[in-house]
Amino acid sequence: MKKIILERGVHRDESVIFAVFLKSEEIISVLKTSFNAAWSDTERIWYIREKDFNLKTMMIAFRGKAFIDYSRLNKNNLSATSVIKKRTTLPETVVSTLKIFEEWMLHKRYSTSTIKTYLDAAKAFLMYVYPRELEALTNDDMVLFVNHVILKRQLSFSYQNQVVNAVKLLFREVAKSKMEIEKLARPRCEHKLPNVLNKEEVNVILAAPRNIKHKAMLCLIYACGLRRSELLHIKPADVDSKRNLLVIRNAKGRKDRVAPLSDKIIIMLREYYKIYKPKIWLFEGQYAGEQYSEHSLQNVFKQALLKAGLKKQATLHWLRHSYATHLLENGTDLRYIQEILGHKSSRTTEIYTHVTNRSLQKIKSPFDDLNI
Repeated sequence: MKKIILERGVHRDESVIFAVFLKSEEIISVLKTSFNAAWSDTERIWYIREKDFNLKTMMIAFRGKAFIDYSRLNKNNLSATSVIKKRTTLPETVVSTLKIFEEWMLHKRYSTSTIKTYLDAAKAFLMYVYPRELEALTNDDMVLFVNHVILKRQLSFSYQNQVVNAVKLLFREVAKSKMEIEKLARPRCEHKLPNVLNKEEVNVILAAPRNIKHKAMLCLIYACGLRRSELLHIKPADVDSKRNLLVIRNAKGRKDRVAPLSDKIIIMLREYYKIYKPKIWLFEGQYAGEQYSEHSLQNVFKQALLKAGLKKQATLHWLRHSYATHLLENGTDLRYIQEILGHKSSRTTEIYTHVTNRSLQKIKSPFDDLNI
């Protein structure tokens, strides 16, 4: 049976319960749904805010699914892992290196999310090799880090790729060492198919919210194939109702693009606008001029899934994947889809050809010719 180890700790100055387990989509699903668990990108671990945690409820939720080891929950017996979580000070050499690295990325105008990702990844590697001098590091140190940290903890391919990219950039542009940057190998790529909902499933999800703001947000994501951050950065002036276009500014890769708007979504947005009258952003938070939060948007989608009664562990990004796939199934040229989605390479868009049923349904299985 699967095992979950619980530990008390502190994350972002808040008391939390850390959950340590071998990667399992089933466990993650239960933690997120029943305990509002979140993933820490910096600590690479799942955690539950102590106010959302109830041991008895967890024992019931995982009955027959996983063994709950709560022996480390004694407040007076914090584990070594929890102590590490509480430590807020880094070695001065690591701090100074990361600061120079950050300033270089700011100078090159890397996006805020990329800077954060690279700094977190570089910090993990630098803390692993500390206190060795950077000038003495070699490619073997990266191999050891991958084997002893990433593989041992069963961290993802994408995280390993982030660390390699960050370290290559750090030692090519900022620090000096014996590392042969060109020979640092990235992990072999995973070729996963995008998760797609059929049109009936999309329909019940988008019809679920009663709040016009919630409905408009989810509908606009699907109607234009938007990323989550793209939706939250849209301003009322970006909606060109006369030309039936949505202008998406400074999206991924710092690119602007446009997406077609149907009359149906324009009518919905007008209805929403009359009620809420947003000041700065098209979708604002509790206070006027305040940008709607990503966490709240995720909760809107989660609640829509529950109301729709779908059992799939879908995420908000599935709406974007579904939009692209449905366009392809309707006969839209792949190049137009690439432009609408803002893909730099057509190879990225071509992945949707593997999940469309337009051509697959025309293929006759040889099984049909058997006399069974």
